[in-house]
Amino acid sequence: MSESTTRGASNGVYTLQKGWRTLALAGGAVALLGVVAIAFPLATGLSVSVALGVLLVVGGVVHGVHAFSARGWSGALWQLALGVVSVFAGLALVVNPILGLATLTLLAIAYLAVEGVAELAASVRMSGEEGRLWIAASGAISLVLAALLWLGFPATAAWAIGLLVGLSLLSTGLSMALVAVAGRGLEDVTPAAPDPRRS
Repeated sequence: MSESTTRGASNGVYTLQKGWRTLALAGGAVALLGVVAIAFPLATGLSVSVALGVLLVVGGVVHGVHAFSARGWSGALWQLALGVVSVFAGLALVVNPILGLATLTLLAIAYLAVEGVAELAASVRMSGEEGRLWIAASGAISLVLAALLWLGFPATAAWAIGLLVGLSLLSTGLSMALVAVAGRGLEDVTPAAPDPRRS
C-alpha cells in the first residue's frame, strides 16, 4: 500500500481497499431488492404509493404545527392550508394507493417526455460534437417509453412505477458492487511502500 493509504488505515479512515467487502455486500443486497421489485411490480408500486402518502401526512402535520406556533406571521394561514391539503392528499394515497399509482405513472410519463425532448434538443445544438448520437438515442428512447406508457394507460399504472423503482435499485446495486470489485483490484495491485531505512 502507499504511505498515504497506510496512514489512512492506521488512523481509522475508511478506504475502498479496506471496505470493499462491505460495499459489495450492500450492493448485492440493493440489487437483490431491485430484482424482487421487478418480479413484483404491483406490490412495489403500491408500497411506494403508501410511503408517499405517509410522507405527505407527516409533512402536513409539520406544516400545521408550524402554522399554529407562528401565530401572527403573515404566512401562517397559507402554511395551515398547505398542511391540510398535504394531510388529505396523503390520507387519500394511503386509503387508495391505486390512485397514487395512476398519478405517479402520469408523472413518470411527463418526466420521460420532457427528458426526451430536452435530450433531442441538446443533440441538435451539439452539431458536430462527439457523443451527439448517444444523447439523441437516449432522448428517442425516453420518448418511446413515454409513448408506450401513455398508450397503455391506465393498465401500465399496475407495473410501471414498480418496474422503474426495481430497475433503479438494480442498477444502483450493480454499480456499488462494481465499484467494490474495482477497489479489491486496487488492493491487489497496489505496490508495497518502500522501506525508508533502505534509502
